[in-house]
Amino acid sequence: MDIQINTQRIQTDVLVIGGGTAGTMAAIKAKQAHPDGDVLILEKANIRRSGAIAMGMDGVNTAVIPGNSTPEQYVREVTIANDGIVNQKAVYQTGKLGFEVIQELESWGVKFQKDTQGNYDLKQVHRVGKYVLPMPEGKDLKTILTRQVKRHKVRVTNRVMATRVLVQNGRAIGAVGFDVRSGDFVVIQAKAVILCTGACGRLGLPLSGYLYGTYENPTNAGDGYSMAYHAGAELTNIECFQINPLIKDYNGPACAYVAGPFGAYTANAEGYRFIRCDYWSGQMMLEIWKELNSGKGPIQLKMTHLDEDTIAEIESILWSNERPSRGRFHEGRGENYRTHGVEMHISEIGLCSGHSASGVWVNEKAETTIPGLYAAGDMASVPHNYMIGAFVFGRLAGIHAVDYIQELEHIEPDLDFLKAEKARIYAPLTRPNGIPHTQVEYKLRRLVNDYLQPPKVGHKMEIGLNYFTRYNETLDMMGARDPHELMRCMEVHFIRDCAEMAARSSLYRRESRWGLYHYRLDYPEKNNEEWFCHINLKKHESGEMILFKRQVEPYVVEVDLEKEVYDVAVRKR
Repeated sequence: MDIQINTQRIQTDVLVIGGGTAGTMAAIKAKQAHPDGDVLILEKANIRRSGAIAMGMDGVNTAVIPGNSTPEQYVREVTIANDGIVNQKAVYQTGKLGFEVIQELESWGVKFQKDTQGNYDLKQVHRVGKYVLPMPEGKDLKTILTRQVKRHKVRVTNRVMATRVLVQNGRAIGAVGFDVRSGDFVVIQAKAVILCTGACGRLGLPLSGYLYGTYENPTNAGDGYSMAYHAGAELTNIECFQINPLIKDYNGPACAYVAGPFGAYTANAEGYRFIRCDYWSGQMMLEIWKELNSGKGPIQLKMTHLDEDTIAEIESILWSNERPSRGRFHEGRGENYRTHGVEMHISEIGLCSGHSASGVWVNEKAETTIPGLYAAGDMASVPHNYMIGAFVFGRLAGIHAVDYIQELEHIEPDLDFLKAEKARIYAPLTRPNGIPHTQVEYKLRRLVNDYLQPPKVGHKMEIGLNYFTRYNETLDMMGARDPHELMRCMEVHFIRDCAEMAARSSLYRRESRWGLYHYRLDYPEKNNEEWFCHINLKKHESGEMILFKRQVEPYVVEVDLEKEVYDVAVRKR
């Protein structure tokens, strides 16, 4: 390498990679547990507006409020929605600790919707319990979190992208990356590392063809999935894709989830309701896919029957939080909720435990299988965890990481590893006239659509896997002219890793499960006898990706999966 690169060396006690929902909470809790310790958030953007809640959030999907529901009810609901493949001890944490999170957020200034008596105004979207709590003023959430990070004296380093977790002597000892503005090589020593990098939002390609027009936050390119894999940690159920109903041509949810409690519903082109429940599940997505392919599409979120006050309230929530461009989008198309249904479609595929179940394997303490490495949020596999789950596991990761580092010393990273990683990162800068990252990413994600998009077919996925494994050669032809383009190049590396993991996991599980999330035409039936288990993978010492079954641990909340089936289809009308 003939380019001159400065090296920054940083040392901290607890390193949090990613400053979104889980990352900010993990850092705050680590600091509360160990006020004299040093906690650093590493963020490739700026924590003031980063992560999935960059522009706020319109509501909480998993609020277990005493008097309204119980943690046991919540665990049962998630267990059924996820076809029984859950670590209930981890899911239980969200049900048990979520209320404390809500109270703490309120003490910081976050406002949740209350009724006229001052009680939490919970809405029912799930089949049984009430867990949805609107946040009409949720647009300020990230600003409030950032203020708390500052008050707790957490160090923040913005604009530095991590590329690998450092692992030595069998434990995580830090991370390596680069400054996306100056280009400096950055080596961080830490006694514990918490990965909070969100979903893999850029796995599939949206129908619009826009690289960053994704359902999920497009800056989350599977960074944590890839780093955890190369660190040797186990990942689980990567074949369980995230697929969502979204507004046609708009990178955001249609939000039947929000509008449903007000009386809106999902209807086909004939105006008939075809699903009974708008709780986001693979089963619901399979019914939507069937309707779209039955000749009764397109489908729509129907609100034309609602009164003016109700529609105005829905607009006030949807147009000011999370995706504030939504109102302008409708206006530009001449659409009005009073006279038009909102055309819905199916999103591109992605990886996200918050909305489905794929992610880095963690236990109820947010520990991965690598000592000293923790994970929280959309990249840590706790099914259907959403925002409150990210907060809960951020708390757990921060607290347990501090407990773990007691009596530990920093370890000097292996110089040969640093040299090799530095060469890998900066290689595109040595090819400024190489293939632009946009072209390489577009082709990769188009291949993901062509060969992995459900319904899945074994022969197609074999072809896709062949493309993904060979794609390393294409990655080696990417060129970058500055640190920003270098960041995009590294993101394509993450996406490729996720594509290979998704293909191998999908081929390994020879059954259909989770509705559309893992619907195989060559194995169309659920097969509990052989596949009632997690499918885990990890990087073998040889460098090969290996897959294996991990048994579902005994439930802590009894659920009869034979009788309690999550069927949302409207069979007769």
